[in-house]
Amino acid sequence: MEHPEYAAPPRAAAESASGACDVVTVPARQGFEVVDLLRLRASGGIGPVLHDDACRTLGFVVPPGTAAGWDVPGSACTRAHGRGPRSGARAAWTVAPYGAREAVAEDAAPPVPGAGWLVPPAEAYREVTDPAVLRAALGEAARVIEVIDRSH
Repeated sequence: MEHPEYAAPPRAAAESASGACDVVTVPARQGFEVVDLLRLRASGGIGPVLHDDACRTLGFVVPPGTAAGWDVPGSACTRAHGRGPRSGARAAWTVAPYGAREAVAEDAAPPVPGAGWLVPPAEAYREVTDPAVLRAALGEAARVIEVIDRSH
């Protein structure tokens, strides 16, 4: 019997009619912990996640406007260039960093040289990651890493 807390939630409907999104960037070590935490929980789920080629940072796709109020130490939130989930058109999901000239289809590589999808849109539980859920998971991941580091 599958435990309900670990059940994969159904993919959410598109959450951004405008198609815009922001991206929260964190160090990879903390980001990988967050990905694990959010994949294990049915409550919040996880949206698409980007990584740089060297896997030093991860970027969580969040709703537009998140950058204006984001203040989590050790992370940054930036506007994306009006590209993101398109309501009612899953194949039109695109993401590009602010200033990028080309959008990226769901099944294509991100337009940032040396970047890729860790969690591609087609495999994400949600169209975007809820900022409140991400904030809580970042705090939990930081505490886990602190405990691990103290035990070595």
